[in-house]
Amino acid sequence: MRHARRRIVRRGARIAAAGGLLLGGVMVTQALASEPSGAPAPADTSAQAASRTAAELVAQLGMSRTAGSWVSSDGKPVVAVTDEAAAGQVAAAGARAKMVQHSMGQLKSATKALSSAPKVAGTAWALDYRTNEVVVQADSSVSASDWSRMTELAHAIGDFVRMERTQGRFTTRVNGAQPVISTNGRCSAGYNVTNGQSEFILTAGHCGPGGTLWFSDSTGRTLVGRTVTSEFPGSGDFSLIRYENGQETPGANVVAIGDGRGVRITGFGDPVVGQRVFRSGSTTGLHDGAVTALNATVNYPEGTVTGLIQTTVCAEPGDSGGPLFSEGIALGVTSGGNGDCRSGGTTFFQPVTQAMSTLGIRLTGQIQASGGATNEASTAPAPSASASQGAAIAPGSGPPGAAAPGAVQEVGATGTAGSFVTRLTDVRNVGPGLLVVAGSLVALAATRYIRTEQERKAYRRAYSGTWG
Repeated sequence: MRHARRRIVRRGARIAAAGGLLLGGVMVTQALASEPSGAPAPADTSAQAASRTAAELVAQLGMSRTAGSWVSSDGKPVVAVTDEAAAGQVAAAGARAKMVQHSMGQLKSATKALSSAPKVAGTAWALDYRTNEVVVQADSSVSASDWSRMTELAHAIGDFVRMERTQGRFTTRVNGAQPVISTNGRCSAGYNVTNGQSEFILTAGHCGPGGTLWFSDSTGRTLVGRTVTSEFPGSGDFSLIRYENGQETPGANVVAIGDGRGVRITGFGDPVVGQRVFRSGSTTGLHDGAVTALNATVNYPEGTVTGLIQTTVCAEPGDSGGPLFSEGIALGVTSGGNGDCRSGGTTFFQPVTQAMSTLGIRLTGQIQASGGATNEASTAPAPSASASQGAAIAPGSGPPGAAAPGAVQEVGATGTAGSFVTRLTDVRNVGPGLLVVAGSLVALAATRYIRTEQERKAYRRAYSGTWG
């Protein structure tokens, strides 16, 4: 029986390798035949423009007279203010004012008090600008005694601290997916980035500490690269994976969204509350939602992470590290959350601007300019499509202030929506097809040589220990 199984495995490997030869040839042909055209992308987005107006007003008025800003459903910037004079200034600048009771200074003092208290895993808090409250969430893992203690603390701070129980658990989203795999777990790649000398993948920090090796397959044969720096927990959740060859093919960033399509990423920036956003991950594909808060704090079982983006976009294990974007602008990488893409939930993201600033990197193929990033060429307008909250969608356009992804283009191969590497998604690059062909030839020869029992068992133990 054991020999029969080996023959089946070897035969399957030969068939898969032969299929790889055919697929690689098709990929090379398609890459050569589908050179993108060079239509220019818009230099700014409606959400970013509205956010800039609101941010300037908040800076002018100060934290004692304002309490945050957001983008309304019709794309207009809204600023929360605490006095009539401030409301007049906001209106004169072309934005809307909303009178509130508590200033930003008061709201931040509440989050400072929460942060000073003993940490409770399974809790999170953020400022809800639209309700003028600090919202504290506690998942199903929080005990009744901890919930009671935190409720007492909230009451002591003030009636503008709202306590909420949520379903599921706040966890990082590592296990159970491709395309980057290590003995620590599986994650989704975020964006291709560079420091001017080497090329990297920007992904989530909880995916693996420094020194983690990443593979593109569960057999551990195809090495992608090694984590060279990682931040988690603490003031962020991000890491860099240096490509094994040290130099990724330069060019535009393309986020795969499934069905052989990708979204051209034209720059990076900060999101705004109320903005419609999209997330792509290797487990659940493309989903949309809205930004509900910024600078959120999450107490994961592994530790506390601050400065995150809070959204209504769903995510599941394996989506960690995947890109959050809007209108072709990179906004963040997936950190964690609760719920799933059947029932919905809350998902948190590491802001890409903060990670890039800390790491001293930029998007591959793009040059950071004053006030933002320069735009790459787009290929085609996004098709119109409506998307329900949390539903898998095709990217589309919306009313002013709604976020539509950047230009949609065909990519070299169909499959699940993941944001692996530009060389696996950029149609201008014939390298993926040649890589598949070469890899398949090697695989045909490699089927005659099996790893030693010790090596295979060691990897299998690590694999099963991580993914259950």
